[in-house]
Amino acid sequence: MTTLHFSGFPRVGAFRELKFAQEKYWRKEISEQELLAVAKDLREKNWKHQAAANADFVAAGDFTFYDHILDLQVATGAIPARFGFDSQNLSLEQFFQLARGNKDQFAIEMTKWFDTNYHYLVPEFHADTEFKANAKHYVQQLQEAQALGLKAKPTIVGPLTFLWVGKEKGAVEFDRLSLLPKLLPVYVEILTALVEAGAEWIQIDEPALTVDLPKEWVEAYKDVYATLSKVSAKILLSTYFGSVAEHAALLKSLPVDGLHIDLVRAPEQLDEFADYDKVLSAGVIDGRNIWRANLNKVLETVEPLQAKLGDRLWISSSCSLLHTPFDLSVEEKLKANKPDLYSWLAFTLQKTQELRVLKAALNEGRDSVAEELAASQAAADSRANSSEIHRADVAKRLADLPANADQRKSPFADRIKAQQAWLNLPLLPTTNIGSFPQTTEIRQARAAFKKGELSAADYEAAMKKEIALVVEEQEKLDLDVLVHGEAERNDMVEYFGELLSGFAFTQYGWVQSYGSRCVKPPIIFGDVSRPEAMTVAWSTYAQSLTKRPMKGMLTGPVTILQWSFVRNDIPRSTVCKQIALALNDEVLDLEKAGIKVIQIDEPAIREGLPLKRADWDAYLNWAGESFRLSSTGCEDSTQIHTHMCYSEFNDILPAIAAMDADVITIETSRSDMELLTAFGEFKYPNDIGPGVYDIHSPRVPTEAEVEHLLRKAIEVVPVERLWVNPDCGLKTRGWKETLEQLQVMMNVTHKLRAELAK
Repeated sequence: MTTLHFSGFPRVGAFRELKFAQEKYWRKEISEQELLAVAKDLREKNWKHQAAANADFVAAGDFTFYDHILDLQVATGAIPARFGFDSQNLSLEQFFQLARGNKDQFAIEMTKWFDTNYHYLVPEFHADTEFKANAKHYVQQLQEAQALGLKAKPTIVGPLTFLWVGKEKGAVEFDRLSLLPKLLPVYVEILTALVEAGAEWIQIDEPALTVDLPKEWVEAYKDVYATLSKVSAKILLSTYFGSVAEHAALLKSLPVDGLHIDLVRAPEQLDEFADYDKVLSAGVIDGRNIWRANLNKVLETVEPLQAKLGDRLWISSSCSLLHTPFDLSVEEKLKANKPDLYSWLAFTLQKTQELRVLKAALNEGRDSVAEELAASQAAADSRANSSEIHRADVAKRLADLPANADQRKSPFADRIKAQQAWLNLPLLPTTNIGSFPQTTEIRQARAAFKKGELSAADYEAAMKKEIALVVEEQEKLDLDVLVHGEAERNDMVEYFGELLSGFAFTQYGWVQSYGSRCVKPPIIFGDVSRPEAMTVAWSTYAQSLTKRPMKGMLTGPVTILQWSFVRNDIPRSTVCKQIALALNDEVLDLEKAGIKVIQIDEPAIREGLPLKRADWDAYLNWAGESFRLSSTGCEDSTQIHTHMCYSEFNDILPAIAAMDADVITIETSRSDMELLTAFGEFKYPNDIGPGVYDIHSPRVPTEAEVEHLLRKAIEVVPVERLWVNPDCGLKTRGWKETLEQLQVMMNVTHKLRAELAK
């Protein structure tokens, strides 16, 4: 009989219950016990949904109050020593301080989890880091599931992936792999505690195997799993996000009891593992996208596997379902307005049922689920033959692009002279990244407008009032290049998707980005174009309120692509270029309207990189071309900015430079300007604005901290090329701390300008 298991579930709840409870707790509106009760209820609901899909094993240990890698830092005693906390007796309040910072310490750095849109908290490893086991997080969740009468499989990220996703810190140079001998006994303690709590199988996730690991890291897997295999539980070694075919011989030799491979992202790797002589878990339902599977086609893959493997075949999603929205059935508007599209989709709960059907078909025959298989096939046929998807005019525009269509008219050296001639900016020009606080009043007005409770005229007046406030406050602070604050925008991707053709939206399709931050990605289901102007009216209104230059704010094509659920019937590169040309229409309209500083945000450039370096060049070529296409045709005097955050760019700096933005702003404060050093060594040719304070915390930095960062920036970047700005947009902050933080930034800037003037 084929076994069905789960690796992980969305944590935030069907209606973001965890988010709202967390934020109430942070505001001291509910107690810790009330927050714990909400979390326990959500875990139980998740397990019952898995059980309803006839799962043989539900996932335990995947639920977190903020991030599963932060949980692992606590479990291994690897929390940053700079906080002074005891990992063995960490309070919930201290746990949140690790993630959000406090008055004395900045928060742990965040970056993207492999090539997903989820952020994890980066472990800080020092040469003298000591580890200490604390299995409470995993044991408690295992026991809770068992108390419901369920068979649970704890899931924990493996030691090599844990080390791989961390960073070396401190003055002493060392290789974090050297910490493995100290870390491994702690893993043994954690796994032993799980065995003692009744775990039969333990899933150990090693997605690091899908990247280009150095040889010594690959070799380390032998000793690691030789050691972990001595624990008296069965180990399922889980890989996902890409192919591990090149490690097939190694994986087959490891003394584990089973192996999970991702057959959605890398179906071709099955050939290397079809003869695996232990449990083989086939990840056949997409854990990262929302398209309904063609179950008949999936069965064509797994039925031969079952014939070979028999009881050794397990099935699951490709990876944790953390990356998908919770439940399609609540999307009543989508079902009413786009019934065909609705029939092509599957969210987390629907994916659990797809797995249930597959299990039944394998164990009881296709006839036992004939109705479900027929519905799956009908949906696949409907999508393949739909006239809603393809548009001849969009395809023709892309096909007819002239040679060098993505190139600016003149090189940067000429453009910057034309721009400075009218901008006339001082040394260390200051700006904001884009958004300002999304207050309760803004959200209430937007919600009332969407419900029809507020007229279009009243909504516009409310947003203009907010824009006027943002402009006024920036002028008081004496910023040089202003932003309008994006009051009218619900989300930097969703806002544009709602105004572009080829996109569809959900009401409750939330996925976790980090902590309590959730996003509702658009669905790109068809060819993309821009029916009408999207931002021009808002930007020109903001410009009418000030004589200082106003930045137009757009989200770039790669980021819109990366932060959406993307159609999978044509290449992603084609979709990206379609988006770029739609944005180019907007850029040229902004320019005509007198908005001649335009920011095209691309925070997702790095996360779009394929996990294998051999595939990087092809991606970077079409990603860079797409960015450049979005500003094609601009005059030299129009200054194009871009913004990037949460990423390491050291190894792709030539590609970043080739994007040829006039000004790039980057997130650097949490890493103490570490990233900027790489830009300096590379001699990045255009203007650059390193973030001088962390916007993800309400903490107001001291002037000394900001001055320290800005002086480091001056050491590595020519001062005439240096801008000053926060790390990122200010959407998630309150007004009080925002103004205090910006005032600190401006005080330091004025001080250093005075020094430079001498």
